[in-house]
Amino acid sequence: MSEDRDPRAWWFDDDPIGQLQRNNSHQSARDDGAWRKPRGVRVIQASRTGTPFSRIFGSEPVPFISTVPKSSSIWHFSNKEISDLTLATIAFTIALGFFFTDGLFGALENPPAFMIGAIRSLLTIAPAFILHEIAHKIMAKRYGCWAEFRADPSGLRFGVIFSAITGWVFMAPGAVMVLGRTTVSQFGRIALAGPVTNIVLWSIGAIAVLAGYVTGLESNITNALLETWIWGNGVLALFNMIPLGPLDGKKIKTWSDTVFWIWLTIAAGTVYANIKILGPILGPMT
Repeated sequence: MSEDRDPRAWWFDDDPIGQLQRNNSHQSARDDGAWRKPRGVRVIQASRTGTPFSRIFGSEPVPFISTVPKSSSIWHFSNKEISDLTLATIAFTIALGFFFTDGLFGALENPPAFMIGAIRSLLTIAPAFILHEIAHKIMAKRYGCWAEFRADPSGLRFGVIFSAITGWVFMAPGAVMVLGRTTVSQFGRIALAGPVTNIVLWSIGAIAVLAGYVTGLESNITNALLETWIWGNGVLALFNMIPLGPLDGKKIKTWSDTVFWIWLTIAAGTVYANIKILGPILGPMT
């Protein structure tokens, strides 16, 4: 199959996922391998492409046909997508605020610490999550697919409650939903876009840490922000490279073992560098 974009790339409605959920009759449809009439588009792949935190249980959406042609650009974000990204970011930020205060009781005892932790996370870790998902979206649309982020309300609720109780963060905020014709290599590249984005962001943070150390242009505030920046991006990259469940690593490994091991090693290297090189420069976790 050609790697070029399908010229019918934008013949989708604004939310085919919602259409699928509203029409149960489509859930039992099977792909017979034949092209449909030109008025519709055959969809053969529906997947949660980039889940920052694993949603281990649950099934993939099933194939269906979208028959409402509308156009959009590679940079188009629907109102639904913007709303879901905002909701996921807010929930993610609250959960990380609880992380910095060791849970709900710590937040109640020290509200300023909760607010500072939440703002710190919003400035450093939220971009790691958002840009990870947008990278999946852009790569998928580059290959002619419909792709939009959809929040997982149950995952968000669980993540906030879990963080409030334990002080740790484990959340399935949602994922980019991808629908369209893709080869195995294309789908692997769509998955790889997320971890690579986090590694690039980690590299920017690492350069800033080293530059601050060499020049002396550093402060407690910048060190704290850089600390969460490098840890957030390093952990997200490594976690998503795990070749299990709906995580990116499984899709990448299905495409290419070589590519998978190269990027898994690089992702692990970011965490190792955080522990052995950048961590000592920044000092103890604050």
